[in-house]
Order: sequence, then structure tokens, then C-alpha cells
Amino acid sequence: MRVGISLTSNYPDAKDPRQAARWMIERAAAARQAGLRSLFVGDQHVSPTPYYQNTPMLGRLLAEWGAAPAGCLFLLPLWHPVLVAEQIGTLAAIAQGPFIMQCGLGWGEDRFAAMGANIKTRPSAFEEALDIVRRLLAGETVSSSRRCRIADASLALRPAEPVDVWIGASAPPAIERAARLAEGWIASPGLTREEARAQAELYRERCAAYGRQPGAVVLRRDIYVGDSSSEADAVLQQALRRSYRGIPPEALIAGSIDEVLERFRSFAEIGYTDILVRHLTNDQPKVLGSLARLAAVRAALA
Repeated sequence: MRVGISLTSNYPDAKDPRQAARWMIERAAAARQAGLRSLFVGDQHVSPTPYYQNTPMLGRLLAEWGAAPAGCLFLLPLWHPVLVAEQIGTLAAIAQGPFIMQCGLGWGEDRFAAMGANIKTRPSAFEEALDIVRRLLAGETVSSSRRCRIADASLALRPAEPVDVWIGASAPPAIERAARLAEGWIASPGLTREEARAQAELYRERCAAYGRQPGAVVLRRDIYVGDSSSEADAVLQQALRRSYRGIPPEALIAGSIDEVLERFRSFAEIGYTDILVRHLTNDQPKVLGSLARLAAVRAALA
């Protein structure tokens, strides 16, 4: 099992916008030092709290990263596909290693309205945009008169190697879409272990139905690796008192190195190839300490 990181991009308590940006840079450097196998940032628009946008932030973070895979999430119905392809072309040129495009449908009627998008048509908009992005990255000249009207679009700056697509999905039709269209599937961070097992089985089943080999089977998890069980539990309890992201407590992982390793191994046993971690706290010294200890978890899994 590979361990990567999905860096927190949302900082509701940030008083200095430069401070949280520096935290992200320091965390990317610490993740590289820990030998983590991938680096990602998320995507959100018209956020009510400070949110660092994916493409400029990843461009800066790649200076701290090495040759391991990196990428970012695109909520495709909220983006113009030509712009997505252009951003990927530039980021893939900056990256030393493979670029992975994560993508999802997006959520929130207010966010779709603010971006001038129709939430009711997001599944078809997603598939149309993904098709256009892939064709542009492959070097095609693309015209479309469907929802996205473009004429003779092409991409001169293209990635030096193929870009894998991982689709985040939790509803059965969305998991089927990932099996049909993508090189990887990303499970929700809020799944219990039993839900994670059932959804991984569905993904593999739908891949088989389409005659495709399952790609990366990826689980996002919000974690904290403490220097002791009690210290980790104190961080967890503080997060729970704040109703942490609305995620069920049983889906959160906090413990010593050995305890976190055991939880990660339990997901490897049910077929997950990758875990992408996000931290339960924004206390910078604690996050950096957790990342340093995560190196031991990563090494044991490898």
C-alpha cells in the first residue's frame, strides 16, 4: 500500500493569508522528507472560509516535491475544459514526476449558481468535460457544439507522459463511472471500514463488467500519528468537539505509529492500493510531527 497526502487547503481560522500558505509549503516539504508517495491539493470555489486555489498552489508546492506523482482535483462541471487542459499541461511541465488528474462532480447549489453552472446537469457536464480534456492532452484539435461550445481548440504544451485520471465517487452510479472511465477511483473519507469494503468490491465488480483491470483503489483518511496513544487521542477528541467535517468518528484514524499502521493494513487487506491522508488538526507543529512519524508507517507498509 502506498501512502500519499492530500494537503488541507481550507483554513477557517487563518488571520494572515500568507501564514497558511507557508504552512502548506512546509507540509509539502515534510511529506517529501517522510517519503510519501504522492501529493495532491483539492478544489473548492466561492468558499465561505479561506481556501487556497489548486493550480497556483500546486505550482508552488512542486518546488518542495520530488519525482513522486503529484496532482490536483478538478470539479469538472465548474471548469472550462480547455482551461483545465492548459493548467495540467503547465503543471505537468513543472512536475519532476507523473501528473495525476483527480476529478469529481462538485456539490452545493450555491456554489454552482455562483460559478454559473447548472447542478442538475453535472453528471453529463462532467463526462463531456473529461472527454474534451483527454482529447486535448492527447494532441487532438477539438471542436464541440454540445454544452461546452468550442471551436478548433488545441494544446501546444502537453504533458511529457500520459496523465492518469482518478475519479472521486461514493454513489453507485458515480463508482460505475469511475470504473468505466478512469485509471483510479477515490473513496470518500467518511466511509466506515465496512462501507469502504463494500464500495471497493463494487468498483472491482464494475471494472470487470467493462472488461477493465481495476486501477488505483484509493482511500482518503483524516488522521493523526501521535508520539503516544494518549497524545493522539487528545488531538482526536479536540477534533470531535468541533464536529470535525461531519465525518463519523469511526472513520477517523488517530493513534501511535503501530496503531495507525494496523488501521492502514486493515484497508490494504480489503484491496485498497493507496491511502491519501489529511490531518485532523491545523496545529502546524503537530502536523509536522505527525508527518515525521508517518514515515515509519509508510516504510512498514512498503
